[in-house]
Parts: sequence; structure tokens; C-alpha cells
Amino acid sequence: MAKLAPTSIKYVITAYIKANGIVEKPDVIGAVFGQTEGLLGSELNLRELQKTGRIGRIEVNVKSKDGKSEGEIVIPSSLDAAETAMMAATLETIERVGPCTAKIAIKSVEDTRNEKRQYIVGKAKEILQGLMNTGVPDSDELSEEIKEAVRVHEISSYQGLPCGPNLFDSEDMILVEGRADIINLLKHGVRNTIAIEGASVPPAIKELSKEKVTTAFMDGDRGGELNLKGLLETAEIDFVAIAPDGREVEELSQKEIFKSLREKVPAKSFKFGSSHGAKRTRPPGMDKRRKDQKSDIRTRGPRFRKVLRLSKDQKETFKKMLSDLVGTRAACVFDSKNQLLGKVPVTELFNTLKTIDNPHTIIFDGTVDQKLGSIAEEKGVKYLVGMDKVDVRSRVSIIGKEDLK
Repeated sequence: MAKLAPTSIKYVITAYIKANGIVEKPDVIGAVFGQTEGLLGSELNLRELQKTGRIGRIEVNVKSKDGKSEGEIVIPSSLDAAETAMMAATLETIERVGPCTAKIAIKSVEDTRNEKRQYIVGKAKEILQGLMNTGVPDSDELSEEIKEAVRVHEISSYQGLPCGPNLFDSEDMILVEGRADIINLLKHGVRNTIAIEGASVPPAIKELSKEKVTTAFMDGDRGGELNLKGLLETAEIDFVAIAPDGREVEELSQKEIFKSLREKVPAKSFKFGSSHGAKRTRPPGMDKRRKDQKSDIRTRGPRFRKVLRLSKDQKETFKKMLSDLVGTRAACVFDSKNQLLGKVPVTELFNTLKTIDNPHTIIFDGTVDQKLGSIAEEKGVKYLVGMDKVDVRSRVSIIGKEDLK
């Protein structure tokens, strides 16, 4: 069973147990696993959560006296707040431990990050005091110093590898080469990251890549190419993004980071050139089709919407919304007044559309395909905006990022 690294623990569940008989630690742990199994579905199965490191080792301290037992159960968690609360609540459904009737009550669910936050505040005060002692600091410089201290302490660890704080909460992950890359991405709001930290691919990366939609974001140099080849041979990589030629991820600006991530392509569509850069392969005739599109959204086939011209404001609005979703694998659904109706993972978009009334615009981090186009048409959607698109027969206006240039 997995044991959480101290840096990855977010919450600690503490419960009090009282049993009408003599019970021992294995009896309590067996009851916790056995009587909570299936209550919250497969995604919150306690055994699976331990295997993936999202629930740590269960600690039990129980003592017996006068034919009865009582004690404490402690469970560390890296789940989000809602999932941790549900997991804690399931403990109170346990009615027997071993052969004895028992009752479990939750004592507390503590956020362990409070201690880190207190440390950060204290450290920021020290930095401020030091700067004040050496002269009047520039406000922007001071702000960046404090933000940098916060970012460094936000970095978590998974099986010895540095990772962003949202790695376990996200269905996607971005693989980078080192800790400095993670710090730079944190600076610009990308938090679902993990570093390979070396030339060989760690077993933890191989396992996580089987569970999450994985993007390899490599440096634009010879080392990045070699690391990418190793990843493609040993891990399940879904997308590839490359920093500009000769640049490293740790030195990129926000604009360069999001541009690289927007231009990520499926791993199977990548080929390596003679130099250090990786090149994207294009289907025959793709360049010709792009020339035809220009600033209009043109359609093909008798069921397509007529040629649609987007206003400058519409283009800017769609472009900004699409940019905000880069790397998130999320979808946003808006009404006709551009009011957000819901934001969900792309994997939940089909089910969500069935429950939303009068969706007008869908913008998401993915490729528009025929299935999505058909469902959007049935719901009366007017605009369907994705990172990329294929030939879709639909009355919905299909828009890819190329159409917004």
C-alpha cells in the first residue's frame, strides 16, 4: 500500500472508535476497507486510492480495558476537500469491527497546509524586513520575491519527483524535465505538472501516464529531444509540446508557454527532424485547406451552416476564452449572453450537454469531432470552438484556433 510523502498530504482525517469487545489494529483496518468498499463508486475506492498514493497508510491506535476497546484512526489524504469529506463520512457508517459492534465518530479533518501557509507568511516577513533594512524596495520586485517564495513551497512530491500542487486533482498532467520548469509553470498558472528529473524515465511516470491524459513539454534543444524519445518509448504519451528552438521551459514567458501548449499535437503525429526540433506531420492537402479558410469559417456538404463571418469582437472573445483553457482539458458552456452555464472536464461534456437548457456556445480544450458536432446540433448550439477540428457535418458553426487568427 502506498504511503504519502509528507509534502503531498493535504488533509488528515482523525476518528474515534469504540467497540463492545476486544479488537485489534488489523480488525479495525479490515473493517474500514471492507465496510466502505463500493459506497462512493470506483473512483473513490479506498484500495485504489492507496495504490495511486491519494490516500496514505491508515494508522490505528486502539487499547482494551474491561472487555471493551477504544482508540483513534488517522488517515492522511491528498484528495480535494469535497472528496476527503466524503471519505471521512463513510467511516461513520461502520457498525462492526471483527465480531464486535462498534461506533466510529469523526473527531476532525485538518488542513495540513495551514502550517505551510504560516511558514510562508513568516518567511515573506523576513524577506520584507531584509529588503527594508537594505533600502526602500521596488514594489514589483518585492511582490515577485514573495510570490516566488510561495511558489517554491507550493511544489509537492510524488514518489520522490517534484510536481505541481494540482497533479492529483487533474485528469491531465504535463511532463517537464526538471524542478525549475515546474517553478516557471507555477509562476504562470500551470499547476498539473511533474518532472522526470533525469535521463531515464521513472516508474512513477510510466504508471501515471496510464491514468492521465499526458502531455510531454520538452526543452527545444538536443537534451529535450533525447528525453522525449525516452518518454515516447516507455510511457503512454498522448500529446507533445516543444519549447521554441534553443529555449528551455524554465526560461519561457507566459506567452511562450501557452503558445507552445496550444500548438501541442498528438504524439502519433510527431516526427523528429535532423536537428533538435520535433516536427508535426500534416495530412495531405492540409495546407491548401488552411489557405481557403482565412478569416471566414467555411463549411462543406449540404448540411453545413452557411459561410459565417465572425466580428472582430467575437474573434477576440473566443480567442481569449480558448487561450484560458490551454492545458486544462476542460470545457465551458455559455448562454446567448456569454454567461457561463458550466465548466466541466472534456470527458463529462457529452453528459453535461444533455442536462443544460439552451446552450449557445461551447469552448473547450480539444478537437471538435463528428460526435460532438451532432450532439451540439441536437441541443441547438450555435458556436462550437475547439483547439482543432476535423471535417464535421453539422449545422453548428465549427471553429478551430486557426480560424481565430
